[in-house]
Amino acid sequence: MQLSVQERREKQKAELRSELVDAAHKLVQEEGYDGLTIRKLAKRVGYAPMSVYSYFADKQDILFALAEDAFETLARRIERHTADDPIEALKAVLVEYAAFGLENPNEYRTVFMTEKVRPPAGKTFADMESGNPAMKVLIERVEACVAAGRLKGDPRAIATMLWAVGHGAISLLITFPFYPLGDQKTFITRIGDIMLEAIAAHEIAPLTPPVNC
Repeated sequence: MQLSVQERREKQKAELRSELVDAAHKLVQEEGYDGLTIRKLAKRVGYAPMSVYSYFADKQDILFALAEDAFETLARRIERHTADDPIEALKAVLVEYAAFGLENPNEYRTVFMTEKVRPPAGKTFADMESGNPAMKVLIERVEACVAAGRLKGDPRAIATMLWAVGHGAISLLITFPFYPLGDQKTFITRIGDIMLEAIAAHEIAPLTPPVNC
């Protein structure tokens, strides 16, 4: 079926945005946070800088786009690792998240360790969370643990606490590579095991009070 003029424009726009995100990933991997500029990104894809501003208001918007793309990649990696035991399936999320960060330290540092002072334009936090497939998989695996009676409490709170601990461990491994932490995978696995044991010993309350309707 032939596309309409509007549909062709939207398709071209989506393709160019995808090209810009891919180029931004490469810049970050090669040069880190400082290497990601609108001018360099425009030069990389052969467009005028003003063309980039048609897709991203500023550098922070590019970082949000990179984060969204990274979460999709991470979700696909996690979904390849399943287990009959829901706790083991949950541990696989932490291990894969760590592997993703340690394999891409420049990108992890830029995307996940750069301050975000506001949500992306036109999006709320709820929009961001609902569009994060990696967090969705993490919460689903926590829910499976709760349903099996292995963990107790609010799944989103448990997932967020696990993410916080995992992020801290990965950040430490990236920013203090000289610290004698031993084998990286063993370190991450031990932290995950201890955190899950601690969570399993308590009923975890929601992070924020429920909203009264």
